[in-house]
Amino acid sequence: MKEIKNAIAVASGKGGVGKSSTAVMMALSMKEMGLKVGLLDADIYGPSISIIMGVSQDTKPVIKNDKFFEPVEINDIKTMSMSYLVAESTPIVWRGPMASSALQQMMQQTLWGELDYLIIDLPPGTGDIHLTVSQKIKLTGAVIITTPQEVALADVRKAIEMFQKVDVPLIGLIENMSTHICNYCGCQSDIFGRGGGEKLSQQYGLSMLGRLPLDAEFAESLVSKKSSKASKSSISFNEEFRQIVSNIFCQIENYDNSETNVVFE
Repeated sequence: MKEIKNAIAVASGKGGVGKSSTAVMMALSMKEMGLKVGLLDADIYGPSISIIMGVSQDTKPVIKNDKFFEPVEINDIKTMSMSYLVAESTPIVWRGPMASSALQQMMQQTLWGELDYLIIDLPPGTGDIHLTVSQKIKLTGAVIITTPQEVALADVRKAIEMFQKVDVPLIGLIENMSTHICNYCGCQSDIFGRGGGEKLSQQYGLSMLGRLPLDAEFAESLVSKKSSKASKSSISFNEEFRQIVSNIFCQIENYDNSETNVVFE
């Protein structure tokens, strides 16, 4: 991983808030800006990056020298996921140390090559996987994903405080599903409430990186299992994600990051 310049963890503390889809769209936006991007699915028990990216179930990474994985390239983004190593219907029934060991293997033994950014999609919660990533990789920072309602904010607070405890810089907050856009009339409604992300960002002094609407067409395209559709759907969200990614870059520049290369410890 010595050729990776920056690693960004994408976390939420809670499942179902659109963390993985946001991680994919961040990677697509960075790639469209001309950057070299990788995407690591760190959710060992419930990997979803391959589904969102439209990768077929039988896709397996090429193994070199009986040890190293060639990342699976989708839309010029280098990806690695547990879903490439086990069948889609096979449950991962492992204790925490085994899951952490599997993640370390994917991090250490994947031939990422030179990357400007590695996006790491973390699972829900604040457990072994999060500690492994935080302790073994010199993270550039973490992006926190939330939805407006209090039931999501409660878990997101735990994720924020976890990163603070392990000294990982918090880049900022993205509020997903901030409003619903009707497919028929175009009207907007705050079905999950309003202002939760703003309240949380003020509470912890975090930058509000952006707000994303709940869009049925976008959600459908992400599970279409066609990577071309995922890429086309980014066009409708292009301005939003370009602004979000630009805000991320600005926040990274705000703190000292002179030693940017990721070091596996």
